[in-house]
Amino acid sequence: MLESILLTIVIVSFLLFIFTICNNHFQLAIIKIDKAEEDIDLYLQKKKELLERTRPIIKKELKLKEFMDDLDEDLEEFNHFEKHNLLKIVYNELFKTIDENEKLLKSDALLNILEDLNDNEENIVGAIKFYNDTVVEFNQLVVSFPSRLVAFFKRYHKKEFYNNEKREIFEILNQK
Repeated sequence: MLESILLTIVIVSFLLFIFTICNNHFQLAIIKIDKAEEDIDLYLQKKKELLERTRPIIKKELKLKEFMDDLDEDLEEFNHFEKHNLLKIVYNELFKTIDENEKLLKSDALLNILEDLNDNEENIVGAIKFYNDTVVEFNQLVVSFPSRLVAFFKRYHKKEFYNNEKREIFEILNQK
């Protein structure tokens, strides 16, 4: 009788230990994902500010009334995926305009902003890579045993990750 009680205590203790370890892995992944999301949001906000600084220079130089009007959107309503996509469209519009009007490259102020934009873009790529790597870890925990049990009890589900590169390649292949 005493042996069966001890065996039950050992088994329950072992299961609680495994549950705690799996839960800790989830908590660490969640903390990393939250940090990556904060970094991405900060870099996207800086990208928006830098893009806004280019508008008056280009409008004045090219005598445009409207340019990069998508920047007028309230980005607070968007999640970081939507912000990234919107700012990527505006960023591409900027560089298309610069390619079509090389006289813009004579502006030192614009060149400085473009350099800052380039540095910021590198930071965004790094933050997205960290986010994607962490989401992959999290999603592996959600589907693998025994952490799947923790995910079930805590109601964790797979998270979405950035896959713009794959989407762009798919769109390019579909155009051919």
